[in-house]
Amino acid sequence: MNIRKTVGGVAIEQGLLGTATLSIAAPSEIEIRVAPPADRVEVVPAPRPGYIYERGHYVWDGNRYTWQEGRFLKEREGHKYVPYALEKRGDTYYFRRGHWDDEG
Repeated sequence: MNIRKTVGGVAIEQGLLGTATLSIAAPSEIEIRVAPPADRVEVVPAPRPGYIYERGHYVWDGNRYTWQEGRFLKEREGHKYVPYALEKRGDTYYFRRGHWDDEG
């Protein structure tokens, strides 16, 4: 009985530590070896006071590209929004999600 509790406790501990490590080590840039689909045509809506517009774009979900619709984001006073980026370097594409300057 004690062995069973010990093994179960170690398994849970290992799982929790593994999860914590993954979330801490999350990269800000994702390396992708597949070219993205052609950009979609998007009608950009008129500006809205107090908001910025992030254009629609493809994001990598770990297996394939998925389309993320354009959206308005509430402005954050004193901060700058850094838009998403998808750039090709050699045969590899690098994707970085859009983020506010204080989010890294």
